[in-house]
Amino acid sequence: TSSTSSSPNLSSSSPPYSSPSSSTSPPRSSSPTSSSSSCPSSLSSPTSCLLLHLLFLLHILLLFLSLRQISEWMPSGHGLVSSLFGLNVVLLGGALLAGRALTDRDVLYWEPQLLLLFLMALSVAWILWFILWDSRRPGSRPHQDHHAGGIPVMLVLLLFAALSVLLCIHRLGYIITMRCCKALDQLTMPMLEIVFLCLQSYLLWAHSKDCIHIHKTVTRAGLMVILCADLLLWLNAVTDDTIHQEMELDKEDGITPDNFTHSSNSSSCRCSSDPACLVFQKGFEVLFPFSMEYYLMSGCMIYVMWKNVGRQTSTHHHSNHKLTFKIVYHGGFIYGLIFGGFVLIAGVAVFILYQVWVGQLHHRLTAFLLFYGFHLAVMPIMSFSSLVGLLVHRLERRVHEGGHNPTRSLDVLLLTVTALGQLGLSYFSMVAAFAIGTQGILGDLDLSYSVLSLLELVLQNIFIIEGLHRHPSLKAKKKPKSTMFKVRMRSWDQLSSLGLGEMAKTFCAFLVLSNIMLWIIPAFGVHPQFENGLGKQFFGFSCWFVLVNVGQPLTVFYRMHSVAALMELLLNAT
Repeated sequence: TSSTSSSPNLSSSSPPYSSPSSSTSPPRSSSPTSSSSSCPSSLSSPTSCLLLHLLFLLHILLLFLSLRQISEWMPSGHGLVSSLFGLNVVLLGGALLAGRALTDRDVLYWEPQLLLLFLMALSVAWILWFILWDSRRPGSRPHQDHHAGGIPVMLVLLLFAALSVLLCIHRLGYIITMRCCKALDQLTMPMLEIVFLCLQSYLLWAHSKDCIHIHKTVTRAGLMVILCADLLLWLNAVTDDTIHQEMELDKEDGITPDNFTHSSNSSSCRCSSDPACLVFQKGFEVLFPFSMEYYLMSGCMIYVMWKNVGRQTSTHHHSNHKLTFKIVYHGGFIYGLIFGGFVLIAGVAVFILYQVWVGQLHHRLTAFLLFYGFHLAVMPIMSFSSLVGLLVHRLERRVHEGGHNPTRSLDVLLLTVTALGQLGLSYFSMVAAFAIGTQGILGDLDLSYSVLSLLELVLQNIFIIEGLHRHPSLKAKKKPKSTMFKVRMRSWDQLSSLGLGEMAKTFCAFLVLSNIMLWIIPAFGVHPQFENGLGKQFFGFSCWFVLVNVGQPLTVFYRMHSVAALMELLLNAT
């Protein structure tokens, strides 16, 4: 398999990342087995260290319990207190996780773990209380956000939840098989995470559309705690993945484990001699990216639930669109599915060949050529499809939906923010190309890939955002005594008779399948920017690695969210 697979460090004996300039710095263990090493040197007493941890957790608990009293003098209907609480918790957790990942000391190992355990335990307790309270609440829910928790989104979320639970099971199996050199208290984290995953998935499946109007303060506080847990669990996964990718790249650059200092029993902490351990380790590596995507998705849906607390929606009938074989055949986009299927088949073939050849010296160049060639062939067609769909939206003149909608606002925000991942990498690659030149065929392909990525992302974002704000059925009213409008309507009728509307559906279906393929390729560990590219040469390994490791997860999430948004556009157009 390729050394570029996205997975965290599992072996406690693996060396940490060390740049050439700091290779003499003392190594740090990735999983200390005693809590005494997690305390600063000034707190030499174990009692003082334990007291520090208890005071830390007590401070957060008192802040959470005081939300109800503080909200009595706060303006009603606002989530200011819960949002400030969440902001402080996320910043604190982010600082702890960054300190653990970026420093060479063991003083910040247990503090992030304790914070994550506390947030998950508090979230589990609140979800159980909410489910029990909801089961005793009489009557139906009067207000619901029908745009939240769509069927495609929920199906993907439940799939990621199942894979994340399977990931925790593999982590448990790995720790048990490595019990000779790993502390058994590490079993607490994956065991509690399984309970948290199951309860949160049920909460989103059953209540993601609800606009809650009872116990609003407690509901906002509980949802904010869950949101903080999701964000910090995602950040924890990202930092673990960063450490592993740095070690793999150092080995590829010639830094071997012999260059580091290990303990005498470090060889016993490797599972190469245990087949069961190898199975758990490989499963962990394969399933790890899905856990990151799950926490991003669930965090977004929890945020929508938090925004919908106390919201009153209109009582108009909401039409549900179902995708049937009859609609597919007569809806005018069967050709989009066919051409999109070709993209899926070609993408799977390229993905398999890349994973096989990128680790072989003689086929490494061919693997890069396949990757860039596939994307350079698909992205121009995707750009053209988005452009045609945007022109159809302009000509069709449907009514734009008014009013504040948290789901729509979040969709637009996510599409804009997550697109910055690939946009940033493209601009940095272009700057590197202009500074040092393309330096060969791979540099030319990388520059072309960056330019086409910019064009495709911008056009697709405009197409999706424009479509999300259109009413699914109502068209704009005709303006009387307007000859220009009559000419435009006559032109639109002629274009409709030629099947331009069906053509837009075809391109939309093609974009759905193409984005699925462009999501699968990086999600399963195809990251050529780590091994090839002008940015690594120009910006340096450390700087470029940080840029790629921030941009790649955002790109994966953008493709996944684009699929959900395009599916909604396709269903509303049928």
